[in-house]
Amino acid sequence: MSTPIRVLICDDQALIRTGFATIIDAQPDMEVVGECGDGRTGVEMARRLRPDLVVMDVRMPVLDGIKATAQLAGAGVEDPVKVLVVTTFNLDEYVYEALRAGASGFLLKDAPPPQLLHGIRTVATGSALLAPEVTRQLVGKYAARIRPVDEPAADPALTPRELEVLRLIADGQSNSEIAATLVISQETVKTYVSRILTKLDLRDRVQAVVYAYRRGLAT
Repeated sequence: MSTPIRVLICDDQALIRTGFATIIDAQPDMEVVGECGDGRTGVEMARRLRPDLVVMDVRMPVLDGIKATAQLAGAGVEDPVKVLVVTTFNLDEYVYEALRAGASGFLLKDAPPPQLLHGIRTVATGSALLAPEVTRQLVGKYAARIRPVDEPAADPALTPRELEVLRLIADGQSNSEIAATLVISQETVKTYVSRILTKLDLRDRVQAVVYAYRRGLAT
């Protein structure tokens, strides 16, 4: 049996922590290695326990989830820890800030347990996860704030096809949806995504989404 995914839960509500822990520990491929109720303790525990992933709330005392995420997974952090942000706040500006801070995924707390578990597995394996309902509405509400007016509309490093794929990623489409939209194979989509991340020096799809928002490529 492969090593279980080691998860640290950081949420200021004990009932939420207990619920998440019960769901996660019931999985044969996961284990909860710690729980905490504020961001500062979360950072300390993550650095000490080195979990595979931190399930991070946004609004917490002492240190909020965004600042905690930046300390664990932000730019310039050595040996970053993967962070999956789970919050009750859907279209709050914290969504964008959490992604900029380095989170690899974002889910809502009212997501069903299977979606939470899928999110943990997805992020733990190095992929990125962003709830489509969040992705598709994020720019609509915060475009004026997150899209600098002096940014170029496109990056010359990308081919027209790669730009098209990037726009679809920003629209919240999965690889299979992009393949159907462009009438190409999923393997081809994966190749395009890999090229985009490499050319733009981005870590994952979430960073690609933020990049597209900032460059005005999302509509």
